[in-house]
Amino acid sequence: MLGVIDWVVVAIYFLILVGIVYYTARKQDSAEDYFLAGRNVGWFVIGASLFASNVGSEHIVGLAGSGATSGMGMAHWELHAWALIMLGWIFVPFYYTSGVSTMPEFLEKRFGSTTRWVLSLVSLAAYVLTKVSVTVYAGAIVFKTLLPETFGTPENAFWIGAFTTVILTGFYTVFGGFRAVLFTDAAQAFILLIGSALITVIGLNKLGGWSELQSFASNNVADFALWRPMNDPDFPWLGILMASPIIGIWYWCTDQYIVQRTLAAKNLCTARRGAIWGGFLKIWPVLIFLIPGLIGAALHEKGVIQLPLNSEGTIDGDRVFATMVVEMLPIGFRGLVIGGLLAALMSSLSSLFNSSASLFTHDVYQKLFPQTSPSRLVSVGRTATVVVVVLGMLWIPVMAEFSEKVGLYKYLQNVQGYLAPPITAVFLLGLFYSRTNSAGAIAGLVLGFAAGMGKLAIEILYQNKSEWVMGNSLLEAIGKFNFLYASGVLFAIAVALVLIVSWATAPPRQQQIEGLTFAQMDRATVRASWGWPEVVATVVVLGATAGFYLYFSFWI
Repeated sequence: MLGVIDWVVVAIYFLILVGIVYYTARKQDSAEDYFLAGRNVGWFVIGASLFASNVGSEHIVGLAGSGATSGMGMAHWELHAWALIMLGWIFVPFYYTSGVSTMPEFLEKRFGSTTRWVLSLVSLAAYVLTKVSVTVYAGAIVFKTLLPETFGTPENAFWIGAFTTVILTGFYTVFGGFRAVLFTDAAQAFILLIGSALITVIGLNKLGGWSELQSFASNNVADFALWRPMNDPDFPWLGILMASPIIGIWYWCTDQYIVQRTLAAKNLCTARRGAIWGGFLKIWPVLIFLIPGLIGAALHEKGVIQLPLNSEGTIDGDRVFATMVVEMLPIGFRGLVIGGLLAALMSSLSSLFNSSASLFTHDVYQKLFPQTSPSRLVSVGRTATVVVVVLGMLWIPVMAEFSEKVGLYKYLQNVQGYLAPPITAVFLLGLFYSRTNSAGAIAGLVLGFAAGMGKLAIEILYQNKSEWVMGNSLLEAIGKFNFLYASGVLFAIAVALVLIVSWATAPPRQQQIEGLTFAQMDRATVRASWGWPEVVATVVVLGATAGFYLYFSFWI
């Protein structure tokens, strides 16, 4: 349990957070200032915010659990630094030079207003199904594990923790705007790195060193290897090669939640540098978030610590990290790591809150009421945030039941694997194939999203042995079809739909693609925005990513 010193450390963290919010909350009357921090943010803050927003409590809790139960299987999703390089070099130039504030607004410029509506609604639905529910659930699991009797029962601790973190994060996001989000993210990124690295170092020390971890993984190579055979039920290598890039490009290059940070940059050069810096930070989660779970499983096998088990008698992955904090860390250090967990939770939630507000305000409300004043837009954004959070909280019981069977992080990748394909397909074809038109984009987005949600619904029913699915051979086959292969199939369907419908209808007019496709981009402006520092930094990030892949492919 947490001691007095631990609580003092956590309290100091919150005081610093309040100070940052107070400092950044001034002069938030302008909609651009509230949603994009006045487009005057430096590359260091942008990169740190990209990292902190991505690595939420679901990463720490879910990745550690994934490490304990499936080893390096989920590492592919944490080696997406290459996707941030794509964001900086390929996607950001289009976004920044077009002057948009949101991703749906960019699609409107390229394909028309209908695609803007579709992507806005799909993105808001994605936030409810994944980011709000998963992040809050992960934070609540920490409260349930660390403070099981403080509020009477573990279940009370779960829900009190969930509501407390949402209210606190919502408070500083609503009043501080995007500038508060960015600057608190920058501070939280390093608390997160320090706290998580600490448990990795202490865990390895208790285990007996890296060689002991390799030995443990070698003895369980079928469960813990980075690459698995084609007949592996969870992580077949071909499925990994299909799904991981699709999800990576969607999340890092097209999702408002992430891309909004680069849109707040002073200029195109700063935006690119921020993305590259974020890519460098993204290299490390495998070592400080996933490896601790693997260490925990090894310590559990040796009897050094006792990890909680689920109803099936196997390790309860979602409670691994919090249990390691309680059992392994000395007083004071626990507070630091809990501060890191809170930092992760609040970084993800604050980013989500502001992105949701931006999407609804710019792409829904302002389209319906174009004469709305800037101050009114800020108020609408705050209200939209509250609605998205409430819907996310209502989804938690459904998500929790599903994630209990497959694990929190795998649930997250499942859902993202069904949401990402049509959006990835439309953005890639829109940028690189000028013949892609509005009708094709709409068909790909709408039908692709419907197919993905259909797969998710059938899978949830299948996991719960619903009578609606069991006994129907087709629905059972869809329900148990591997999520990695399903993501690849959904992407292929979306690409086919976009191309077929585009070819069958009139091509886009020249003004619809001017500056918005690779063939039509402003090359002089883009070339003037980079030099040798960006090239060297890019080589370092890609080289390190390749090095990690090479090492962990043969480490056991």
